[in-house]
Amino acid sequence: MINFADVSTRMGKITDIFINDIGSIRTGRATPGLIENVVVTVYEGQKMRLQELGSISVPDVRSITFEPWDKEIIREINNGIQAANIGMMPSVDGNLIRLSLPMLTVEQREDYVKLLGRKLEGARGMIRDARADFRKKLMDAKNDKSVSEDEFKKDETELQKVTDQYMGKLEELSKKKEAEIRA
Repeated sequence: MINFADVSTRMGKITDIFINDIGSIRTGRATPGLIENVVVTVYEGQKMRLQELGSISVPDVRSITFEPWDKEIIREINNGIQAANIGMMPSVDGNLIRLSLPMLTVEQREDYVKLLGRKLEGARGMIRDARADFRKKLMDAKNDKSVSEDEFKKDETELQKVTDQYMGKLEELSKKKEAEIRA
């Protein structure tokens, strides 16, 4: 017997990874996800992500502001963002770092859609791998005669339903992100 709570948990984690992964893909709108995982070197060589160093705001659709909690390291953070080469040039404005989002070209939009497709296929592969792992457990239980043929068929059908549900979620998230990229 398969514990379908485990199946849902594993496939849910894969979906969460996909959501986090596509959050860094640029669209025409500014979002905190574009910079929150940028790693900068501060405090004598310590590498930290921006979300650990301050607060990120989106004052309008074309700009992002970052306010470090420790104002003494604003120059190191500014240099780190420049070195990260994220397609936005930071500028220090008092205690804030401002980033303006340049307009996306048609070619860039198409490249981002292709990147989204690759990330979607990777997530689909992880879901299929999870299904295969649970199906193997089910096959082993069937071969050990610990589940009947009817229970095997029922569990196999339920496993496919859960898999299809999570595949549908991935598709839905991907379509939504693609629409944002193309807008």
